[in-house]
Amino acid sequence: MKRRLRVLPGILLAMMLVLSLAGCQNSRTADGQGVNAPQDQNGETKPEVIRLAGGDTGLPNPFKHYMRGPGMSKMQLLYDSLLEKSEEGDIPWLAKSWDVSDDGRVYTFHLEEKALWHDGKPLTAEDVAFSFAYYKDHPPVSNDLIANGKYLIESTKVLDEHTVEIKLPDFDNTYLSKIGFTRILPKHIWEKVSDPLTYEGEGAGVGSGPFVMEEYNPEQGTYRYTAFPQYWGLKPAVAAIEWVPASDGVMAFENGEIDLINATADVLTRYSGKPEYKVATKPSYHSYRLMMNMEKRPELQDVNLRRALAYGIDRQELVDKVDRGSATVSSMGYVPPDSPWYNPDIEQYPFNIQKSKDLLAGKTYAFEVLTGNTAPEVKVAELIKLTLAQAGIDLTIKSVDSKVRDNAVKTGQYELLIINSGGMGGDPDYLRSIYGKQSSTAALNQQNLMGYQNERINALSQEQAVERDPAQRKDMIFRLQKLIAEDVPMIILQGAVDNYVYRPEKYDGWMFRYDHNKTDHNKLSYLKRS
Repeated sequence: MKRRLRVLPGILLAMMLVLSLAGCQNSRTADGQGVNAPQDQNGETKPEVIRLAGGDTGLPNPFKHYMRGPGMSKMQLLYDSLLEKSEEGDIPWLAKSWDVSDDGRVYTFHLEEKALWHDGKPLTAEDVAFSFAYYKDHPPVSNDLIANGKYLIESTKVLDEHTVEIKLPDFDNTYLSKIGFTRILPKHIWEKVSDPLTYEGEGAGVGSGPFVMEEYNPEQGTYRYTAFPQYWGLKPAVAAIEWVPASDGVMAFENGEIDLINATADVLTRYSGKPEYKVATKPSYHSYRLMMNMEKRPELQDVNLRRALAYGIDRQELVDKVDRGSATVSSMGYVPPDSPWYNPDIEQYPFNIQKSKDLLAGKTYAFEVLTGNTAPEVKVAELIKLTLAQAGIDLTIKSVDSKVRDNAVKTGQYELLIINSGGMGGDPDYLRSIYGKQSSTAALNQQNLMGYQNERINALSQEQAVERDPAQRKDMIFRLQKLIAEDVPMIILQGAVDNYVYRPEKYDGWMFRYDHNKTDHNKLSYLKRS
């Protein structure tokens, strides 16, 4: 079957520019490897291509990528933001510096003068001001620009070609990061687009990031990115990144078809201690969780039933049997145990069938639980079903395609739902978006807790956001975790430890962001750091 290749018109235009800037390209062999390794503008040789396991994650622009991490990360390689994220925290990016007013409401960003769009046009303060105005009417997939039900930006003002002022309605501990991590759009392309959700025309993938998208095949889930030679910042460390089909990731890695895998505990023994491999390990900022629809099943509004469900699940068994021990039991206060914001002094609901029965007080229940169709997700559901049956709670498992399950989170078409998702690293203000009053379209890291409200939790989650004293704010975050654990809005199950295996001789630039545990999702993993 002939491979169908989709190259968007605007991206093709950008690639023509890249080719003209880069000069003559190295010839390629049949397997895609270059005859000669390419060189950057300083004449330094870099690896020809990194290959990763593929899968369609949408058109990688801010409006059409899939919400999960692989979709966001591909988009972020093409599009820059005012700030970026390193191992330690938020760092200057398109904004080389900024000033903040005494009341914390006005930010003045000073931009990099050499930044270019992939089509060669300069990136200016006009683009930044336009982006924040455009997002108000056309929210991006990953939208941090809503606070308390209102758009975050009060006004923007272009002070000169490379200086922009952004005014906010009030102070918030998280506003700088939310503004800073929003992707900047090229005004000359998007000002002509009335509906970005359907647009796939010229410039639909043109950003200012370190890589340009050369190929995208949604049917096969393949992508090819090439280094942008005129990139203003840290230079790309590889000439190209390809996402390719890999039905069996371990086999593909061992055959040299892909260059990185996240190895499960039982597979990890093949590589540990062998000099040709390196293993990068990170506790997860993802976790399985059991969500409860209190609108569809009002009996779930009874906190004793929710606590009974929590005590009736053997979460250590999930660690042992689903993740083969390479995981940790998650905190019922949501904040992961390795976070500096973690409160250990909360109820963690150790497995206790008798306590579960006591809370049920002789009542029995039956629920349908929706889960994805991968083997680990189904196994989580089956193990939960077995232990809850001992307490008098009967589960019927409905396994569906993961995209269907993910959509059900937003639509509420479920009674109970099992999902493994992230967003648990970094600043714990995420507690506000998850457990406070729902104020925007739900995303996988901003779950709709259907039918759930707790005014004490909501009030405290709002108060911590504007508390300027660090010690006072940390105390608020600790109290929030305690309230959340007591009320059990959803049951946090277990989070796998990530074990990334790679061949350092091929590429050794992988890194973990301070708030994320997926090394292949991080822009800085693909850039030269020194």
